[in-house]
Amino acid sequence: MNRFRFLLAVLTVLLPQLAFSDELRPGYLEIRQTSPDAYNLLFKIPARGEELRLAIYVKLPEGTQDVGPPRASFSAGAYVERRSIRRDGGLAGQTVSIEGLSATLTDVLVRAESLAGGIQTERLSPTKTTFIVQATPGAGEVAATYLRLGVEHILFGFDHLLFVLALVILVRGWARVALTVTAFTIAHSVTLAASTLGFVNAPGPPLEATIALSIMLVSVEILNARRGRPSLTARMPWLVAFSFGLLHGFGFAGALAEVGLPQHAIPVALLFFNIGVEVGQLIFVAAVLSAISLLRYAASRLLEPAPLQRAFDRLDVAVGYAIGVVAAYWLVERTTAFFA
Repeated sequence: MNRFRFLLAVLTVLLPQLAFSDELRPGYLEIRQTSPDAYNLLFKIPARGEELRLAIYVKLPEGTQDVGPPRASFSAGAYVERRSIRRDGGLAGQTVSIEGLSATLTDVLVRAESLAGGIQTERLSPTKTTFIVQATPGAGEVAATYLRLGVEHILFGFDHLLFVLALVILVRGWARVALTVTAFTIAHSVTLAASTLGFVNAPGPPLEATIALSIMLVSVEILNARRGRPSLTARMPWLVAFSFGLLHGFGFAGALAEVGLPQHAIPVALLFFNIGVEVGQLIFVAAVLSAISLLRYAASRLLEPAPLQRAFDRLDVAVGYAIGVVAAYWLVERTTAFFA
């Protein structure tokens, strides 16, 4: 009964997030310079049905004019607006904002490409609704931007975090956790770089469904291990982490593809995005291990070693079920999307 109540509590927290996933999808703003004074603008934001859109709008600097009427359409659950704009002196050094963003839960990814090929990336949010257009960002600015994007991507990438959480629960001991996470890191770094640079490619929808399946499989391994039926995953978790890490690397590459790489600083951007992913991942792992250690210490003051271990095994099983249920939901959702 206690296990059921714990599982119900976890699902009560997680399922509302899943139900409102459309509300949390980021928007995308692309500003591409085509001449010293002219730009093509693409604005893509979440839609609700075929006729409703989020009430957020791009506010351009004073003196900006449209060259022809804007073109707008609804496609694949998004509102897409395309504009050709012109401003004497260009947009460099000017402020662009997203009106209405502060009243939403949505972020907006920004990609501004200069005539010289420099790419500026920003992430706007309800608490940061403006940015200044730069001519060509320097290497330091590129490094800082992509480091932040990497950290944000992993900390807000709930499927990747759930997979890492399952690995941490499955593996016993700090040393084995470190080895397992290192194997996962090496693997997804390889496919992230290879996919981003165009050497390999994986289709998005099947990839996302397979990532959900990988989380389900590790959750099953948690249950098997706690019931005394350890498999290869429990004995050699670094091998499984490496294999699935290759898969998750394609997912990271898909996120990076949304903002693109600056042509004048591709190695810097790729390196620091990857470092950002690792920093975010290490923050999460450290938080989970610290929480487990504190919980174990507090429980040890009340229970003897044998009952304490049984209690933690039951907790692991409950969390394993919760992870499996959420992953199964994602698997069904992402698989049915093939036929939508």
